[in-house]
Amino acid sequence: MTAYATDPFADWLRLREPADADARSGELVDLLRARLTGTGTAAGAGGSGMPTTAAGGPGTATGGAAGLSPAGEGGPGMLVAGAGSVTPLRGDRPWVVHDLGSGTGSMLRWLAPLLPGPQRWVLHDRDPGLLVRAGAAVPVAADGSPVEVTTRQGDLTRLTAADLADADLVTASALLDMFSAEEITRVVTACAGVGCPSLFVLSVVGRVVFDPADPLDAEIAAAFDAHQRRTVDGRDLLGPDAAAATVAEFGRHGMPVTVRPSPWRLGPDRAALLVEWFDGWCDAAVAQRPELADRTAAYARWRRAEARAGRLTVTVGHDDLLAGVE
Repeated sequence: MTAYATDPFADWLRLREPADADARSGELVDLLRARLTGTGTAAGAGGSGMPTTAAGGPGTATGGAAGLSPAGEGGPGMLVAGAGSVTPLRGDRPWVVHDLGSGTGSMLRWLAPLLPGPQRWVLHDRDPGLLVRAGAAVPVAADGSPVEVTTRQGDLTRLTAADLADADLVTASALLDMFSAEEITRVVTACAGVGCPSLFVLSVVGRVVFDPADPLDAEIAAAFDAHQRRTVDGRDLLGPDAAAATVAEFGRHGMPVTVRPSPWRLGPDRAALLVEWFDGWCDAAVAQRPELADRTAAYARWRRAEARAGRLTVTVGHDDLLAGVE
């Protein structure tokens, strides 16, 4: 496989994937499933946690597909999991899901096995290396139906309704906080223009709680939040304000939104993720406020030691939102 500069980021996405799966709202999936199928909650599917495929594990390519095969530089690739060809759920085609900022495909691996029926996922990301990784393992649907995956490389901030024209659902995970207000407006306008449900999950909201607590927690948290709201290449990022801004923007389009908390709960069972997250959290805070460096160094040594000894837990707040479903 070609090596990409995104390899460290892909490693981070792999490390956080189980915690993401546990945190995402199962209630919103139940609401979504009922809307898509018109039959209520599918038996055996629902709730949070890393799902399994019909065979008890991640689906693998069948029908001759041995991996992701890009159709040209930056073009779409395709991979199919599940027995046989994709057959329509609604008479003419499977459910079409557009996943924005798909990264290595964690949203696909989590949600596709929770929805019944054949599905076609379109994975959008600006990074071709991540898109290749996303096609490495494709799950099957809740009822064993096949899931087809194609990829599109591009700039999500320029998304239009035409890009999502065939969508039955638009999804994104851990994405909104990296947008500016103008970019949120564009993305929501594109989704509203299609008129299908949108499930945006794991948006940071600026809530971090340590146990045990320390007086420096709040100051570093405030610096981190300020870093999330920094200006990058002329773009004023929304950071922890993005979820609320997205809800408001959908409201301006007359679309109902349901919001549920989806916190990470990091403790001894996820010490590696806790330490990796914590180091990045401190680094961002110091980048925003360099005068915190000396105090943060001693604080960080103590916190890492506590984490590795199994004496530290952290709750990191996120919100999930489902738009377009009553």
